[in-house]
Amino acid sequence: MNYDILIAGVGGQGTVLASRLLAASALKAGYFARTSETIGMAQRGGCVVSHVRIGEEKSSPIIPLGNADLLIGFEPAEAARSIGRLSKNGKCVVSTRAIMPVTASLNTAPYDPAPMIEFIQRNAANAILVDGYALAEEAGSVKALNTVLLGVAVAAGFLPFGKEEIESMICENVSPKYVELNKKAFNIGVSYNK
Repeated sequence: MNYDILIAGVGGQGTVLASRLLAASALKAGYFARTSETIGMAQRGGCVVSHVRIGEEKSSPIIPLGNADLLIGFEPAEAARSIGRLSKNGKCVVSTRAIMPVTASLNTAPYDPAPMIEFIQRNAANAILVDGYALAEEAGSVKALNTVLLGVAVAAGFLPFGKEEIESMICENVSPKYVELNKKAFNIGVSYNK
């Protein structure tokens, strides 16, 4: 079984932790997994892309263009920017609330996420669009956006493992003082009705 997950967002959103939770969950489920991140621009507001490859040990850590089975977009522009790596049958979970990336803030034009969301819908076989920040706020902190989106992906059946593996990895990989917040956010995501 080979399964490729691309996570796209901006620095400070928890994309790297999300990729580590996915890889650890895959390992717990008995699969080989590897991750790779572009974190050179991971300061708050910079673009961050994480690759999670589940399956063959001989594959590159970087997902080739047109090969991702799932794109988890923490921000619409970053999801749209990464859509070229999604396979023709690929699925998406995208948070719809815009966070102006550094690249957009350098431009004087207004930053409107609507065209990017339409682009994602046209170019993904199955896209779930969700106000992930609203769900994270319901859990108690917008910093739990990452676990909310993982919950939405689990509920949609977009992952090759289930709720139990991710909850277990949250307990093992998140700082003890934030475990309950992240478990709550994850379960809110699991309960999300698209």
